[in-house]
Amino acid sequence: MNTLGKNGRMHVGVQGVGTSKKELEFLVRHGVTHMDASVKNTQPETLMKHKAEAAAAGVSLEMIHIGIPRSITLAQDPQRDKDIDGVCQTIENAAKAGLRGLNYNFCILNHQRTESTAGRGGSRYSTFDFSKYDNDTLSDAGEVSREEAFDRVAYFLERVIPVAEENNVQMACHPNDPPAPVLRGVERWNYPIFDGLKRFAEINESPYHGFNFCCGVVSEGLDDPGSELSEIIEYFGERKKIFNIHFRNIRGGLHNFQEVWPDEGDVDMFRVAQTLRDVDYPYMLMPDHAPSHADDAAPEGVSGRVRQAWAYQFGYIIGLIQAAYA
Repeated sequence: MNTLGKNGRMHVGVQGVGTSKKELEFLVRHGVTHMDASVKNTQPETLMKHKAEAAAAGVSLEMIHIGIPRSITLAQDPQRDKDIDGVCQTIENAAKAGLRGLNYNFCILNHQRTESTAGRGGSRYSTFDFSKYDNDTLSDAGEVSREEAFDRVAYFLERVIPVAEENNVQMACHPNDPPAPVLRGVERWNYPIFDGLKRFAEINESPYHGFNFCCGVVSEGLDDPGSELSEIIEYFGERKKIFNIHFRNIRGGLHNFQEVWPDEGDVDMFRVAQTLRDVDYPYMLMPDHAPSHADDAAPEGVSGRVRQAWAYQFGYIIGLIQAAYA
């Protein structure tokens, strides 16, 4: 199945779901045509089975998300090299299954938030307020400088990108969430946000090395995301370094933000869609973090991440794509 949208245009997508009948019906019901599947087994036969199940429902499985073992991000030798070999094997498996790419995170310190806050209609917003964050307690990573973080990133990329090139598989890295100078002893490689992303992109000029570009995370690293985000998208989009888009909005900016509904944040998401159109971005726009609600309990056989907020966002994304090309 062609993994590009009609006429090579961007299209709505999804992540974090499987290929059960209920999940696929949920996607098709809401106009979703492409997906990044959640899979436990990355053997070629299993990936091809998932791909065939999705195709039978009219959905193109074009990417999967893979976890990067802590031995790699923490530079724990000799296990690090063994686990990098495992990532390389997954790249080869993805190619055999006909997948376009792999989404991954390179996080020395994982996703960080403070207490959620109230949102519209009884929903809750994932929130980060640096003034309320415990930044005194070190994580299991200890103290890690930005230079050390980039050394670890480069060590990983030097080994996996040649394999990705050989197999025509895009490696799409998600920026660390949230960007900040130092969190619990770890300097984020993607802070300052533009400089960090630029340095990461320039580690390897391969067309298979790029980003799972999260509009939310990049906005979180800006003082004024409403005026600054589109220019950053344009920069990396023109250089063909964006392989997937997490299409979400925030209210606030650096060190203090809420992840809100896409129509009420500080970023004009229609302008984002127009910018992506202008740089000829041809892949998925997908919901990522979304406001939560007590009514979000998933039916049996469906991933817990399939919820009403995503249904809303699917329609919102489809509408913006149609308007951008109108």
